[in-house]
Amino acid sequence: MRLACFYALLSCLSLPALGAQWQSLLDPSLSQWDTYLSYKHKESYDGSMPLDENGNAIPPIGLNTGNDTYQVFTVSQEDGQPVLRVSGEIYGAVTSKESYRNYHLRLKFRWGQKKWPPRENMLRDSGILYHAIGEHGQEYYRSWMLSQEFQIMRGHIGDYWQQASSAIDIRAYPPEYIMNPVADETQPFIKVGKGEAINGFVMRKENAEKPFGQWNTLELICFEGQSLHIVNGQVVMVLKNSRYLDDGINKPLVEGKIQLQSEAAEVFYKQIEIKALASLPAQYTGLFSEGG
Repeated sequence: MRLACFYALLSCLSLPALGAQWQSLLDPSLSQWDTYLSYKHKESYDGSMPLDENGNAIPPIGLNTGNDTYQVFTVSQEDGQPVLRVSGEIYGAVTSKESYRNYHLRLKFRWGQKKWPPRENMLRDSGILYHAIGEHGQEYYRSWMLSQEFQIMRGHIGDYWQQASSAIDIRAYPPEYIMNPVADETQPFIKVGKGEAINGFVMRKENAEKPFGQWNTLELICFEGQSLHIVNGQVVMVLKNSRYLDDGINKPLVEGKIQLQSEAAEVFYKQIEIKALASLPAQYTGLFSEGG
């Protein structure tokens, strides 16, 4: 009991600007977000440092720079409320200026029409990165922070991807042969990510996405290393023991910034809201019990 009280107090201390009521994170000037742009990746990209024609390393566009030129992140008004457009043309993200711990995030998103290299012939893709820490550009595409990913991909909304050295436990059916692990709350937790036998990808339990062009409601609940991926009211993944590998040592990953990816597909966001949690909502506690 004392430990639970301590965690609740720690949550409040780490979120000085976040109250128990819903707080909007989106305004016309993106005042609560930083922008980061890395590269316009090519079809041939293999994870290595992009080079110019002379073989010299190309630096990323960078933090809070170039957006007026590239127009990757723009805000317009729709029905009297701000809507964030992410063009996807250049890899990167909007990154919350604040770090968050123990919260309920919800937002609405829909797909746009445009796709860009290197994913012109692939599924539309984006994502919510949570518990994001450290520098930008730590993972394969040199674009995002060390974090956990709530995948936003056409037909795969709610999947999990590790970013950089993150790892987590997920209730899922284990993979066999060429199959991927598939989330299901009736199954035991399996270890996924850096340093584990299973690579850092798990498919969502079911496809709860609405038809193309319609707004979808996504919810992310995080409490002391536990998290839930919820798509249009359906829990599609149950996760716990969020962590990352640092010089061979597993460390808790329970607090950090929130990133919305720019990943070669046009996507729109609105009604981005967050509120603090003093405990995991009662209707979800059973999903984390050993017999759940």
